[in-house]
Amino acid sequence: METRKLGKSGLEVSALGFGSMGLSFGLGPAADKREAIALMRAAVEHGVTFFDTAEAYGPFTNEQLVGEALAPLRDQVVIATKFGFALDPATGATVGVNSQPAHIREVVEASLERLKVDAIDLLYQHRVDPGVSPEDVADTVKQLIQEGKVKYFGLSEAGAETIRRAHAVHPVAAVQNQYSLWTREPEAEVLPVCEELGIGFVPWGPLGTGFLTGKIDANAKFDSTDLRSTFPRFAPEALKANLAFVDMLRGFAARKQATPAQIALAWLLARKPWIVPIPGINKLEHLKENLASVDVVLTPDDLREIDSAASKIEVTGARLSEGLLQLSEK
Repeated sequence: METRKLGKSGLEVSALGFGSMGLSFGLGPAADKREAIALMRAAVEHGVTFFDTAEAYGPFTNEQLVGEALAPLRDQVVIATKFGFALDPATGATVGVNSQPAHIREVVEASLERLKVDAIDLLYQHRVDPGVSPEDVADTVKQLIQEGKVKYFGLSEAGAETIRRAHAVHPVAAVQNQYSLWTREPEAEVLPVCEELGIGFVPWGPLGTGFLTGKIDANAKFDSTDLRSTFPRFAPEALKANLAFVDMLRGFAARKQATPAQIALAWLLARKPWIVPIPGINKLEHLKENLASVDVVLTPDDLREIDSAASKIEVTGARLSEGLLQLSEK
């Protein structure tokens, strides 16, 4: 497996990471625990070294799953997790954001235990907290790094100004925002700031939370435990309109003897050498399909053709539910 460095941080990971959230949260019923553990260990055998989780996934259960799966392989992997949501202690439901320094420390201590690690490799602020300055967040993580509890600092769903302000206090190794062929917002300001400052970029939802795989049709129904049931882009009429994206990808993929998912991932990999997508994976066949995207070569002409075709298709529906959009910086 090809490796990439996340900007100038020195943190080196596999060119494709493993988004673990859907194994236990957010994309329908949780996977069988034994199967999920076997899948993550199979990913390591196939060269994947970068695993993404968060305390909010479950909550807590995804970190526990990742910790158990990767404990025997600790020296071979980089584990990223996140703080920043306020969780109801009774139900575990997300009730807002909280990046107060004391809360960050509490979350880190609990995450260390669940992940069965001595230090968190990459710690992201999951969502920006308007009540806490980026400087204070960065300084808190800086202290945790000095104490040996965290190795690298990241931001998720952050805007350009927040990235600059945090980076001025402590280097930001990676920014994780939603980015794919049909979610292009980071191109306006976030990607240029990452390039300028030498920060890696980790696209979540690189396959359009499953839509760009071509395996979701206009008649798709989503379980109540699936976050996509609340995303306007996945409403019935929007799905029907957005299938034009999949049709475009499918036609291009046929010429490249690839799948739509492989083209969508190869497109991201070709954008910048410091971009590392983390597709959600819940089946071995999906793992193998995704990993093959690293070998799909897209020429500059290919990229221009894809961008030109995509620019002619209007995306229908917002990328997230209104509540989640309000927690994401532009």
